[in-house]
Amino acid sequence: MTKTVLLAEDDRAIRQALERALALEGYQVTAVPDGVQALAAVHRERPDVVVLDVMMPGIDGLQVCRVLREAGDRTPVLMLTARVETSDRIAGLDAGADDYVPKPFDAGEVFARLRALLRRATPAGPEADDGIIEAAGIRLDVHARRAWRGGRELELTRTEFNLLELLVRNAGRVLEHGTIYDRIWGYDFGPGSKNLAVYIGYLRRKLDQPGQPDLIHSVRGVGYTLRET
Repeated sequence: MTKTVLLAEDDRAIRQALERALALEGYQVTAVPDGVQALAAVHRERPDVVVLDVMMPGIDGLQVCRVLREAGDRTPVLMLTARVETSDRIAGLDAGADDYVPKPFDAGEVFARLRALLRRATPAGPEADDGIIEAAGIRLDVHARRAWRGGRELELTRTEFNLLELLVRNAGRVLEHGTIYDRIWGYDFGPGSKNLAVYIGYLRRKLDQPGQPDLIHSVRGVGYTLRET
């Protein structure tokens, strides 16, 4: 089945070039030049994935993403940004984005990120259990995509939930960076990427509370593990 993409980019040359590239890749594309039209198109067309430029006039990409998430819309969002500082990536995560690609970008990288987002958004089929998994004081309802630490429910983005689910299912095991990238993003961005570290840091801030033990532990040069001590 053809996947639908909403592309919001105010730079006409970039928008048209990426629209053509996505169409050639087999996507059905709706392209708009600003955030106002992006919000209208999302509600009207219900795309499978949204690609947002951060810097747009009027309503920018971050604001579009916030509006969607506050309305309960969990459509995967890929941000296009010329801002590559860690604080800018965190701002995108705070807004509810699932992933980002820095400008200038290669179309092949955009395609890889979209494929990974769409794979994660597509149910893998019925599970053998009731969808509840628990480890290290974390409880996940995989079907409802809800998570708790103790009696406190966690507000997680799609990618944060996927990352936490991977750690919970492998509690006590050290997962290498490359393994996590492959399972969560479907693509290993190499040793220079800070994408995983940003998401781990954001997930830690949501999990950890004063007086409670840290759950996500770094294994220097290797990866991460979930355990209570």
